[in-house]
Amino acid sequence: MSAEYHKVKTGKLRLKGEKVKKHKSKKRKHDEEGSGSKSDQLSSFDVDMREHGGWWKTSATHEIKGNIAIQVGNGPVYVRAMDNGLFALGPPHDEGDGPSPEEVLTSLPTGDSHKVAFKSGYGKFVGIDGKGKLVGRTEAMGPREMFTPVYENGETALLCANDCFMGVDDEDNIIAASSAVGATEKVTIRSNTVRGKDKKNEIPEEQGTLKDIEKNYVKKFQKFQDKRLRLNTDGTVELKEARDKGSLHEALLDRRSKMKADRYCK
Repeated sequence: MSAEYHKVKTGKLRLKGEKVKKHKSKKRKHDEEGSGSKSDQLSSFDVDMREHGGWWKTSATHEIKGNIAIQVGNGPVYVRAMDNGLFALGPPHDEGDGPSPEEVLTSLPTGDSHKVAFKSGYGKFVGIDGKGKLVGRTEAMGPREMFTPVYENGETALLCANDCFMGVDDEDNIIAASSAVGATEKVTIRSNTVRGKDKKNEIPEEQGTLKDIEKNYVKKFQKFQDKRLRLNTDGTVELKEARDKGSLHEALLDRRSKMKADRYCK
């Protein structure tokens, strides 16, 4: 046979005018579909909730139920109740942390679907005084203890009984002195109440901050003769890292095993 014969390509016989079908690469499509990370698949709502310790952003008045926290501006700072009955801006929080106990309020119905009322952690109703300062000193709810949440274009403000919006002064005191919404009057009302669509996936022990979660699991699994609760004192940094890696349960189990009192960690 001649050398030219071996150069001829062999293959399926094609008739004149027959179109050649091109094969699509399934592998590339599979690779593209599987290239997204788990964090990319989370919605912006879920990412925001995770960054604030499980406290989610409300977008309507009817969502303000149970425990709430009022975040001021875009930073992780919240309205904080003080033992003198006044309110001030609390210290910044780390990413992944929720509000402190002093920054948690309890929302209450007012009989008006457009208005809400709050109680501080000291058991007093929150309202405004004659100078427009936010205070929590009364035992009963009146007109001054009612607030109107205003949701507009993705932003939120709280209208107080004096027709001014809740804001912050130069000394970080919480006041209601402006009739217009500026940078210091923009707030985010956050809740840790389980939403309706999340209830079927709710795990009771995993509600609240990382400290709360660890305490819940300790209560569930630890067994002591003296009935005293004993928590690991190493802090929550390793728990934050474990949660981000998806190994929170393993980290909690390891911390309980160090206490040598968990009936599942023998």
